[in-house]
Amino acid sequence: MIAASPAIVSRAYGAVPRWATLLFVAVLARMITFGNPIVHVDEDFYFTTATRWLEGALPYVDVWDRKPVGLFLIYLPAAALGVPLGIYAYQLMALASVVMTALLIARIADRAGWQSGATTGAVLYILFLNFADGQGGQSPIFYNLLVIAAFAVVLPRVEDRLDDPRRFARAAAAMLLFGLAMQVKYSAMFEGAFLGLWLLWREHRLGGSPARIARIALPLVLLASLPTIVAWASFAAIGHGDDFLYANFGSILDRRSDLWYLLLLNFLKCVLILAPLLWLASRTWKMPVGNAPAGAVRDLAFGWLAASLFGFLVFGSWFNHYTLPVMVPAAICASGFIGSDGLGRRLALPLVIGSLAIGQIVVISSILIRGTDHQIEAFAQAIGRGPGCLYLYSGNSALYTYTRRCAVTRWTFPSHLTRNREEGAVGVDQAQEIDRIFEKRPEFVVMRPPYPGERPEIRARAIAHLKQDYRRRGEWPVGNLMVDLYEAKETPAR
Repeated sequence: MIAASPAIVSRAYGAVPRWATLLFVAVLARMITFGNPIVHVDEDFYFTTATRWLEGALPYVDVWDRKPVGLFLIYLPAAALGVPLGIYAYQLMALASVVMTALLIARIADRAGWQSGATTGAVLYILFLNFADGQGGQSPIFYNLLVIAAFAVVLPRVEDRLDDPRRFARAAAAMLLFGLAMQVKYSAMFEGAFLGLWLLWREHRLGGSPARIARIALPLVLLASLPTIVAWASFAAIGHGDDFLYANFGSILDRRSDLWYLLLLNFLKCVLILAPLLWLASRTWKMPVGNAPAGAVRDLAFGWLAASLFGFLVFGSWFNHYTLPVMVPAAICASGFIGSDGLGRRLALPLVIGSLAIGQIVVISSILIRGTDHQIEAFAQAIGRGPGCLYLYSGNSALYTYTRRCAVTRWTFPSHLTRNREEGAVGVDQAQEIDRIFEKRPEFVVMRPPYPGERPEIRARAIAHLKQDYRRRGEWPVGNLMVDLYEAKETPAR
């Protein structure tokens, strides 16, 4: 059975266009998440923030977070459709981004001389996303497309010449794409820095003088910085430049580290997720290089993989979705061994089937832990719509969107006010903000059970307010948790 797998895989891939194969695999891998507004707490919040932005609340000013504004811009079209239609919309946008990224993975693998394993490598990228919370609209799902597009634009060509102005145009486009990627997630800067240095090295290899390289370097840096400069200038023009700067940069430096055992656990999970792709890529590294142009593309791909690993390691925290950017160059490099080595060809089908099966188990487990659209809709119905405000001490940001109730704080991502690592890193004293929130007497308060990394003194402070001014309305199931709902004893006049 295993010995026949290369022929089976080859016939299966050759029977239909590559894009159709990748689209089919992506739909198959992700379909059980479609319509679920709480696939992950992050994208739940991105959608909620985009919704509030459309209602007039400004990011960093009225809704606080440290993500770049470009990420919320991506979610705006979907948020405009409301719920539940908007949930399907952003997930379809994410699906399209995944398929286009996979197509470019296969295309770059082709250029590296790994044609026979290119489609399988792209399929593995799609399937491995499910191992790391990439089954929805996490930020790397979108910025991976911008990053790989930047690399694809500047792949080495046989006809490359020093005096060809098209080469600089392609380099400029690549750096602008990286600038856009950084306005989705700033961690793209490490891969962008590598590509910028590679472009200058490539200029040197083609005979460029130091003066010429210096003249090229400055505009490339400016193009990579341009989207961030424009974003800051837009906020500065309306008097909120400092809010933008602190949220996007200052708060990152102020944030504390997680507890050591949480960091270690996160890191080990990430190692486990990446190990198969990195092992495949390491086997490709040992394979002989063919012609010079293909060899240049291979060198670029492996350099990119090293840069992405550096970016993953240096950021710390090591949440599983931090592995998603590494999967792109890893899948490209894995294509060589999968398609050109006897063992790799025999492993192709088991890898695809195993990754699909394990990925579905991971996604189903996540749904059981985090919850479903029906649970959120039932919880939102219990809260109801009305003039009274809602405060999520801890819980799902989607409740703001589903109930359309007002917020009493701009820190609507709950853990910003309750997590240890956020103490002193969100622009406000957490305890004082909790007191201020309860002084405003929100009509409803949502509180899930304690979680690792939560500040117990902040929870105790919130519970003291609840005991004094609120009655427990009941508890509702969300995933594997029972989440408490509190209602003000006396609704203040409005």
